[in-house]
Amino acid sequence: MMASNSGILAHYGALMDLPEYSRPVTLLEGDTPLIPVPRLAEELGGGFELFVKFEGLNPTGSFKDRGMTAAISEAAGRGVKAVICASTGNTAASAAAYAARAGMRAVVIIPAGKVAAGKLAGAVAYGAEVIQIEGSFDDALGLVVEISQRQPIALVNSLNPYRLEGQKTAAFEICDTLGGAPDWLCLPVGNAGNITAYWMGFRQYHALKGSGLPQILGVQAAGSAPLVLGHPVEHPETVATAIRIGKPARGEQALQAAEESNGRIIAVTDDEILAMQHQLAANGVWVEPASAAGLAGLAHELCEGRIDVRGRRVAAVCTGHGMKDPDVVIRGWGKPPVLPADRDALEEAILGGRA
Repeated sequence: MMASNSGILAHYGALMDLPEYSRPVTLLEGDTPLIPVPRLAEELGGGFELFVKFEGLNPTGSFKDRGMTAAISEAAGRGVKAVICASTGNTAASAAAYAARAGMRAVVIIPAGKVAAGKLAGAVAYGAEVIQIEGSFDDALGLVVEISQRQPIALVNSLNPYRLEGQKTAAFEICDTLGGAPDWLCLPVGNAGNITAYWMGFRQYHALKGSGLPQILGVQAAGSAPLVLGHPVEHPETVATAIRIGKPARGEQALQAAEESNGRIIAVTDDEILAMQHQLAANGVWVEPASAAGLAGLAHELCEGRIDVRGRRVAAVCTGHGMKDPDVVIRGWGKPPVLPADRDALEEAILGGRA
């Protein structure tokens, strides 16, 4: 792990395939903690080591910053003045922040009414021009690809190969921290760039340092599981908005990563995702719903007896902070009690367990 955070370009630049003309644009991303969660491991049956790679502690609150520093740095080196992306939320905030850092214009296309408020607020705060369309993320992605091919504006979705170069550094950090690769890596799968990038990173590190290779468990939401179903989902629906994608841009590479690692891609229900989000928070780690999907998948497979992790090391990637989508928690919380400013009333409520 980095002794002090210098950003992934400074720390891992020699291992990233970026053009020489790239001009570094960084917010000192990366160096996110790999948190041991032994109590959660016990709750899931015990007998193994479990770690959470908490990517929600990147500058804009999600893993997207790793790829965005690389994509924006390459674009800046070419003298690009504007960038564009389609987004379900996290990419929008990250693209807006790094474009602002570079002095570029950022245009963000989102599906109307389908982006969590915390993510949309980030894109707006960083100064992006946000446009909603009457359609899905997949429709938005198709449109921005066309526009980027017709206009002098850089596409910074995960179809941009430099995004993967940045995102693969999380695999390097896991290996550096553990002294090698975990036995299993669990992570959410939406547009499938992240699972593709992690597999790239682990393979590269293994070739260089003999760090081993994990089996990969990729997890989709049941209402948005094209890689499990084997066909695109026309109208994907899930509470996990970050992975509400019906036609993953990197789908084939994700399936290849799962196969090559002797792993798999599965789907879990929204109820399972929300239950794991709550379970993680009870262990001190608050993530947005999609971030809990990887661990929800692990819990599902352990319950079904399809994975044996006894004596193994398991790392789960939590991709975004809980503050990205607080409405999910608030909706299920209800209103806190209102009591008079009186010690006796407070003590009665506390000792009686009503507060």
